[in-house]
Amino acid sequence: MNNNNKNLFTVFEQHFPDDQRCTLIHTPEGRRYSYMEALDEASRIARCLTDLGLQPGDRVTVQVEKSPEAVWLYLACLQAGLIFHPLNTDYQLDELVYFIDNAEPSAIICDPAKEQLFSQLTEGKHCEILTLSANGQGSLNNILRETPPDFTPVPRKADDIAVLLYSSGTTGIPKGAKISHGNLSANIQTLAESWGFTSNDRLLHTLPIYHAHGLFVAIGCVLMSGSSMTFLSRFKTETVLDALPDCTVMMGVPTFYTRLLTNKRLTPELCSNMRLFISGSAPLSVESFTAFKKRTGHAILERYGMTETSMNASNPLEGERRPGSVGPALPGVSFRITDDNGNTLPTDEIGHLQVKGPNVFSGYWRMHKKSAAEFTEDGYFKTGDKAFIEADGYVTIVGRAKDMVISGGLNVYPREVETLLDSLPDIAESAVIGVPHPDFGEGVVAIVVPLNNKQISGSALIAQIRPQMATYKLPKQVFTIEQLPRNSMGKVQKNQLRKQFINTFQAN
Repeated sequence: MNNNNKNLFTVFEQHFPDDQRCTLIHTPEGRRYSYMEALDEASRIARCLTDLGLQPGDRVTVQVEKSPEAVWLYLACLQAGLIFHPLNTDYQLDELVYFIDNAEPSAIICDPAKEQLFSQLTEGKHCEILTLSANGQGSLNNILRETPPDFTPVPRKADDIAVLLYSSGTTGIPKGAKISHGNLSANIQTLAESWGFTSNDRLLHTLPIYHAHGLFVAIGCVLMSGSSMTFLSRFKTETVLDALPDCTVMMGVPTFYTRLLTNKRLTPELCSNMRLFISGSAPLSVESFTAFKKRTGHAILERYGMTETSMNASNPLEGERRPGSVGPALPGVSFRITDDNGNTLPTDEIGHLQVKGPNVFSGYWRMHKKSAAEFTEDGYFKTGDKAFIEADGYVTIVGRAKDMVISGGLNVYPREVETLLDSLPDIAESAVIGVPHPDFGEGVVAIVVPLNNKQISGSALIAQIRPQMATYKLPKQVFTIEQLPRNSMGKVQKNQLRKQFINTFQAN
């Protein structure tokens, strides 16, 4: 390999098993896909896309259901130097219009049911439309039957863009993070080493693959270690429990673990072959961490990442996995906490979390001013998270800066209030938000999900936590709800809650 070639695919390839007949993917139906099949199919797709005229740097927009073929498509784009642009399968027309106009793809791979829609969206533009269904069928597959599996990976530099990954856009228009081959390569190698991945591991993969967690982190660790994975189309509690005995590692969002805890089949015996459970994409409650350890004997490893940076911090494989903390910075990553003026704060003080490292993206697609504003002069990325760092380096995220409530001029960090509420025996989970208040500017509001549909008295709830919390942090109103609104990765959509309860303190 050319030493100057930083193509992520070639980095993966160096870690593939010597015997490429080894299994990469196991499916619940008993189908096995080898590394050799993955290489052949990815090469076919890379050849197909370049034969259609796509050039390195062109965008390939992908909105398809999870399947092994979708993984081959990702690897093909890496090989060909194309920019992979995955989209959530739930995105609807207005969202798709924006993404297509902004990314300007040269090819779109979609479910056959959406072929006509994407054809209309790209009318008059030079864009190939190909289809790929959940079972691997579609026009892409038809072309591949005539395409040989011979393709030489296109050399890429470390700073060449590999993936265009858009934020959810909950606080404005979505922003496309430009993630390079070097960003991904450095981060995935660090994770595979930090989490002890070897060729003997088998990952239980239940995450979507249009997201960094399921695609870069989960699949990346497998490819970077020559291991295998049980590949489930989605999370279903019973199916996951069926698969656990044959696996060694599981990655999931906190919701996955809370669902497993509701099932009596979850026992130490069922998890006896497992060496590691990892949680991310949303905060894991101390209660879930404690309950899972009690039920299974396993301490869930929580880590912290972002669309723009992939993984930044992780609790250790060996050593204390501290509940409520995302652990120390990963090797090569630097953190600091600053005040509103950019001054670095001392240990244990809450402030703005900034990060620097080879994992951090270069900026947002076609947003030069926005990109420049998100970085400090000395190259730190402003994460938008509020956090504090303990003397031993462990980082605790207390919430997004945009979620912080300023009530009567005082800062209220929702995570602190939520942690206390979630510890109460009748509460399954909670979300704390700030909404307009005529006197305090913002009033603290708690939305709680009762356990077993129990009747909850807001005033009684406030009275329970009053002795443990400063008065200004206490919720001024409590509402009950059957379930909190979440996105596909389990993050509570507080923007929806703020809209729903915006008139709570409005004068009659």
